Amino acid sequence: MSKELIDLSSIIKAQQRLKKVSSNTPLQKNHSLSRRYDAHIYLKREDMQEVRSFKIRGAYNKIASLSKDELSNGVVCASAGNHAQGVASACAQLHVQGVIYMPATTPKQKVNKVKHFGGKYVKVILIGDTYDDAQHEAHRHSDETQAIFIHPFNDYTVMAGQGTIAAEILDEIHEPVDMLLVAVGGGGLLSGVGSYFKQVSPKTEIIAVEATGAPAFKRSLEANQLVTLEKIDSFVDGIAVKRIGDKTFPICQSLVKEVVLVPEGKICTTILDLYNDQAIVAEPAGAISVSALDLISDRIVGKNVVLILCGGNNDITRTAEIQERSLLHEGKKHYFIIRFPQRAGALKDFLAVLGPNDDITHFEYTKKRFRESGPALVGIELKNKSDYQPLIRRMEEANINYLPLNDDPMLFEMLI
Repeated sequence: MSKELIDLSSIIKAQQRLKKVSSNTPLQKNHSLSRRYDAHIYLKREDMQEVRSFKIRGAYNKIASLSKDELSNGVVCASAGNHAQGVASACAQLHVQGVIYMPATTPKQKVNKVKHFGGKYVKVILIGDTYDDAQHEAHRHSDETQAIFIHPFNDYTVMAGQGTIAAEILDEIHEPVDMLLVAVGGGGLLSGVGSYFKQVSPKTEIIAVEATGAPAFKRSLEANQLVTLEKIDSFVDGIAVKRIGDKTFPICQSLVKEVVLVPEGKICTTILDLYNDQAIVAEPAGAISVSALDLISDRIVGKNVVLILCGGNNDITRTAEIQERSLLHEGKKHYFIIRFPQRAGALKDFLAVLGPNDDITHFEYTKKRFRESGPALVGIELKNKSDYQPLIRRMEEANINYLPLNDDPMLFEMLI
């Protein structure tokens, strides 16, 4: 295989392997989004795979490509989510023994899903607190037992499996694709899908999409070399990596000239909108390409735009966090330190400055003693973003001693 692009023959071969095990997911024209952006917006619904993400494609293609001798010691991987489910499902369908290392902090729901898809063919081992801990143990297991390590993205055969998504898109759509938006984490999806488009539909503009808190590809593209991020926001867990793959990077670099960064809060708003308006359950990595449309809206008018909704494994326990991040991003949720004077009626005076649609959602005295007075942490939810400045004006007129926290990252992270 070329290091510049994944060969078409490899993707076509993967397509043949996947015929019986991977759904040919629908390419749906989304009328709501199309009206909103005055464009023709199509969603490739990889959230409708049995494992609810595209990861089954690459995992199955990789394992199915191995010989009996290579598989004699089984396979091993590390993952806290979709890759684990893809490997588990592939092992069960190919009757291959697999060991999957997951962080001990992985939600029980995700662990149970992996066990469900893998059945008797998969052993799940919970170890460490982070993905890096699990990956270290998976590599150690591979070295000791000669089990084949199945990488989630940095493998040409895995990339070829992901490339089958592009083949399905271009087989089904009846118009030329002007623009393709692809979420990027380690780069496996973009490498595979982009390679196919570059060779079959070279006029399609390919745009990579990353989360603001984990821009490993954008930073590497700007530096023209691999960059390892020191710290990332892991909220968009499906694509939150500190470093793009050394095999995927040169391919991705040859495919795109632009990376759109999307704030995590905006992704949360999109998740809620997709669910409330269209009953689509999207995980953060699945929703990110839809979120990016607002950031390029002036360039897509009248065009045929395809987005890969790459996953729908959204943990219901994260709903409160998603709502909170969305409100903060939209400017509808604000936190303050309010220093109440030590006198009767101080709290009543503060409540009087709130507008009719302002809602106190959090109230906590920060002192252990004398809690009837002193500083308090207060969270206020507004109906509209525009209600914020009138609230501030009323607090100043009433001589409320306040400190806003939303724009103070250090204090906000410490207290919220």
